[in-house]
Amino acid sequence: MAKRDEPLAPQNFRPQLRIDRMMGPFHRFVEIEASGGIVLLVATLVALFLANTSFNLWYNEFWRQTFKITMGDAVFEMSLLHLINDGLMTLFFFVVGLEVKREFTLGEFRSPRAAVFPIIGALGGMAIPCLMYFAIEGRGIGARGFAIPMATDIAFVVGFLSLLGKRVPHSLKIMLLTLAIVDDMGAVFVIASVYTKGLIVEYIFVSLGFYLLVFVLNFFGVRRMVPYMIVGGAMWFFLLKSGVHPTVAGVLLGLAAPSGKLLTREPLVNFLSHFQKYLDEADEDTDAFNFEPLRAAGHEANSPLERLESDLHPWVAYLIMPVFALANAGVPVQLIALESGTAWAVILSLVVGKPLGIFGFGWLAQKARIASFPDGVTARVLFAASCLCGVGFTMSIFVAGLALDGDLLSFAKVGTLIGSALSACLGLYLLHRFLDRREPEVAETLSSPALSAE
Repeated sequence: MAKRDEPLAPQNFRPQLRIDRMMGPFHRFVEIEASGGIVLLVATLVALFLANTSFNLWYNEFWRQTFKITMGDAVFEMSLLHLINDGLMTLFFFVVGLEVKREFTLGEFRSPRAAVFPIIGALGGMAIPCLMYFAIEGRGIGARGFAIPMATDIAFVVGFLSLLGKRVPHSLKIMLLTLAIVDDMGAVFVIASVYTKGLIVEYIFVSLGFYLLVFVLNFFGVRRMVPYMIVGGAMWFFLLKSGVHPTVAGVLLGLAAPSGKLLTREPLVNFLSHFQKYLDEADEDTDAFNFEPLRAAGHEANSPLERLESDLHPWVAYLIMPVFALANAGVPVQLIALESGTAWAVILSLVVGKPLGIFGFGWLAQKARIASFPDGVTARVLFAASCLCGVGFTMSIFVAGLALDGDLLSFAKVGTLIGSALSACLGLYLLHRFLDRREPEVAETLSSPALSAE
């Protein structure tokens, strides 16, 4: 029998196959918290190498090649870069929507008090960087990029935190995840309200009609994914044609995902008990067993939301985000970029504005007794983590591509790379200094009242 702390994977119950041994190193790598950040970092470095060497011309031409679908008189044409930014990134935002829905229905947001602190911190982490960007950039054309430093790249942040091992309190990880989700939603709101132009109202209504159809499917209890994929695809297409950025469809569809389980704990326990009796009474020939009810029970013990998030997360972390980085992070790094106010606006907003906003708002909320620091998190640790939140890579580059173009876009990307790198170095250094050198469990045990009395 598998130990309590071992995952209940098929490998625990059957002989190991050759494919298991071949894929073992890959599975172990994926299980490491830092692995998503590592893959994203490698993709970024590859893109920077290609953009700053003799491969530069080939790199840019590759992403500009177009794909065309013709159906009668209707023609649908997109470049590879737009297919990634408008299509693949919709799945990224879909997972963001799933995470938000999960936190509100199954996770930390179920308790409003537990969610207050990271929400207030996220609001500060959005407001102060935007204001600082405006103050530096002024009213020039680059001011459209005010939302570039809004969001935190949780893949990189989790990866960097994992470098510090078990010294990082679990409550700090949850706070940063919640904060990143909130400011991602803030960035999505800005994308929908600011970075849209030439709206076609008729297409928006058609898209909303398909979105309402998702709730109709939910109401009738449709659990198969295919109908949702068809309706969601239609919603995305008409939102794209309407002028609203289609990634908004991803978030809305994620928020609409069913979060209810058809089989809760008590019925599942009863079913497994009866199934055990069925196995005991059945013939020893396993080919005669009907295992379909067991498969269905395992399937319905998780909600569609949980299944989708579990299935899509590896694709987003190890394919979509790295491909996005390959396509968007390749910018010629030139010293002339540091002469641009846009680059400095991004750098200072990430490195200075982010920690000031998150820590400042959080500290004020704690002093006003609106919220309290997460368990095991001191003011110094919170400030260090706030510095790490200046890593805004994925969403920052995405917003920059919507807001700016030409040289300003290149300067903003350079600013994002430099600001994110400085934030990572500063945040890691401060966390290394301020975190307890002992693991949280050990520190808690040594500081317990019983031991103190002894």
